[in-house]
Amino acid sequence: MWRALSSGMDAASTTETLTEFFDRYGTALTAGDLPAIADCYAMPGLVVADETTFSFSTPSAVETAFHGAAETYHSKGLVAARADVNEIDWLTKTLVLVSVTWEYLDAQGGAVAGESYRYLMRVIDDRPAICVVVPTG
Repeated sequence: MWRALSSGMDAASTTETLTEFFDRYGTALTAGDLPAIADCYAMPGLVVADETTFSFSTPSAVETAFHGAAETYHSKGLVAARADVNEIDWLTKTLVLVSVTWEYLDAQGGAVAGESYRYLMRVIDDRPAICVVVPTG
């Protein structure tokens, strides 16, 4: 069940809602749950990185883009991902820019530092959806 999100929420509730969203997203990524990953995205979606940019306009395109991601995590001994929501900036009443640092966990529960991303998200029917992803380090 998705928790409702709106620009009128207090900061603590907004952070909690977005943390829950990214926890579900991280679980889907490390489990290889492609439909759940796709459900986290608004269409069309865009990934903009230093060396490449790609877009997707259907859930099946998101699934294709993330096919094999879980296997990549598992080959590195990583079994879970935990999001740290660092910054939330409401741009409009439905667009929010979220800074997230990922931490990965190995099978023994040890933490491995991960990457940082900025996510431009849109609130659709009171729930967040990723529109644009930018790796930041």
